Amino acid sequence: MAATVEGGKKAAKTNKERYGEDFYKINGAKGGSKTHAQGAKPKGFAANKKLALLAGAKGGRISKRRPAKKVSDD
Repeated sequence: MAATVEGGKKAAKTNKERYGEDFYKINGAKGGSKTHAQGAKPKGFAANKKLALLAGAKGGRISKRRPAKKVSDD
């Protein structure tokens, strides 16, 4: 029943039974209150640009992708 309207209704009913009738209201408020406004403390790589640079470089070095092959127009 996953990914069906019926399954979604059943999941919503279960969530409301377990966590209360205001389950979706509370979670919606949490998501809406998150801010990316200037002055807010940055998280993740935004807090440490050097770490982001090092992680990206490391990921690029160990990448399994091969360089693109040039296609000639004959």
